[in-house]
Amino acid sequence: MILFMPMTQTPIDAEAGATTNEGRRPTVAAPASASPELTARPHRRIFTAQDKLRILADTDRAADTGGIAAILRREGLYSSALTDWRRQRDAGALGALTPVKRGPKIAEPNPLATEVALLQKENARLALRLKRAEAVMEVQKKVAELLGIPLAPSDGEP
Repeated sequence: MILFMPMTQTPIDAEAGATTNEGRRPTVAAPASASPELTARPHRRIFTAQDKLRILADTDRAADTGGIAAILRREGLYSSALTDWRRQRDAGALGALTPVKRGPKIAEPNPLATEVALLQKENARLALRLKRAEAVMEVQKKVAELLGIPLAPSDGEP
């Protein structure tokens, strides 16, 4: 015995955003604003070296029983992450299991750059001092020429 319930149409408030279409169920327009539960920007999960080693140990123990998929679901991981972590662990680099800072890498300063900068600064200072000394010698030569004082010839200059 099958019982049918009669369908009665109830008036729906059009101002609330719901409408009816020829006896069909009412459709309600979705709110324009985003859900307040969502964050503005998702954050990337970062696993510490201890977390990675713990998860790898769990999966190594579960490899015989076939529970790797359960561990991946529990931790929210893909199998590719396990592959990468195993490769890093097998390379013997515990430091490789630590999270890497994302973004542009900062170049290490050259240890000789400081010394080069100091030498360039000193060279510029000495070049200015030499220019001033040559200007003073030129003035002395002109004064000696005007006064009629003979100058002894130098070895490298005419």
